[in-house]
Amino acid sequence: MPELEVRDQLLVHVAQLYYEQALTQEAIARKVGVSRSNVSRLLTDARRRGIVEVRIRSPLRTAPALGRELKERFGLREAHVLSGGGQSAEMVLQSLGALAAEQARRFLRDDMILGLGWGRALHATVDAFRPGHAFRVRVVQTMGGIGSIDPHIDGTELARRLAETLGGQFRYLHAPFLVETAAIAQALRQERNVRDSLELARTADLALSGVGSVRPELSGLVRAGYLTRQELIDVARSGAVGDLYGRYLDIGGHVCALELHDRIIGIDLESVRSIKCVLAVAGFKEKAPAILAALRSGFLHILVTDDAAAHEVLHLADETER
Repeated sequence: MPELEVRDQLLVHVAQLYYEQALTQEAIARKVGVSRSNVSRLLTDARRRGIVEVRIRSPLRTAPALGRELKERFGLREAHVLSGGGQSAEMVLQSLGALAAEQARRFLRDDMILGLGWGRALHATVDAFRPGHAFRVRVVQTMGGIGSIDPHIDGTELARRLAETLGGQFRYLHAPFLVETAAIAQALRQERNVRDSLELARTADLALSGVGSVRPELSGLVRAGYLTRQELIDVARSGAVGDLYGRYLDIGGHVCALELHDRIIGIDLESVRSIKCVLAVAGFKEKAPAILAALRSGFLHILVTDDAAAHEVLHLADETER
């Protein structure tokens, strides 16, 4: 047996004794036949090699009053607002994902269909799910993929990971999110595998979605290479403030008339209306116009956001209603 494989087995054994059986390092040293200092080094190596992952789970602080205000103001079923004060942007994103996963898990049932988009917020959400009770769910992509440009936030990878974590199955949408012409998009939508995946997505019991921004530094479509910064600036000049399922909305929540919408491979917004529960996760003050547009569109049932975004959304709502 190769030396590396023997050492990996030792690392796993020592880690199990320490983390699962709660033996002391001294007891492990006697059991394995090494010194206590060697046990310490083995545990450190197990963490470094990824055999052991240490996660610190702190209770998520929320702002229920802000959630109630958003719920009542925009006719939502639920709104959950993270108290993100004092956290770094990365920590806020991670906590938003944990809060979204916590809420989404409440709805999981056997034999349900779960629609999943892509993006950084959904990546954080999928990351926050943990193995537990297995659900016979089918996870299906609601939007075409972004390929190798940013694979860790791609819907293909997220759908696979979420299905495996939940003990369910996944179905890919074998097509890019945006293509060169409307004719290509129309032809792809008629391709059997693509058509079947889209039809399944339209019947989702629960859909998890992000909310896109027209600010180039925040746009997943720019990061994915589907739009250039200048193209997105031109989209913003048309009156768009954000996107939902790739369709750009103005501040009133109306869909903008844009040629690029005809080139999208993914469920259309009218199909989104038939989904039983749409949960959107989006945060940060800078995304407030996009979140407000998504809320006013009427496509969302549940919103997970942070307090900075919530305050700004309510302020913008007041400003634009005057």
